[in-house]
Amino acid sequence: MSLSIRNQIPGTVTSVTPGEAMATVRVRLDGGQDVTAAITLDGVNDLGLAEGSAVRALIKATEVSLATGPVEGLSIRNRLPGTVREVATGAAMASVRVSVDGGEVTAAITKDAVADLALAAGSAVTVLFKATEVSLATA
Repeated sequence: MSLSIRNQIPGTVTSVTPGEAMATVRVRLDGGQDVTAAITLDGVNDLGLAEGSAVRALIKATEVSLATGPVEGLSIRNRLPGTVREVATGAAMASVRVSVDGGEVTAAITKDAVADLALAAGSAVTVLFKATEVSLATA
């Protein structure tokens, strides 16, 4: 199956914490970073997720935010340090490709945000995305 989701990052499940209807799943990405996904308990069971399961973390580019300074006081669980590789701007929106350990993440943000943050190739950034915006896929 092919997907339009730009960010498909391979990793391995390190823990599953089930709740009544939802579960948090910790994934160690191939680059060594940890990502948390908040998915339904049905999803965990349907995919057969357990410690050691190989997965892909899927994050839509429109759900990725970027920060150029210190990130404190946020409830956003997933924070990956990276370096801007490429910025492609259009009339209103921009696509920002960021190199992170073991891969790449694309953020779709406004052209104004690119200007406000002075983003360019080589800029140090933190990639941010909420646990509820991470989907998991198995082979």
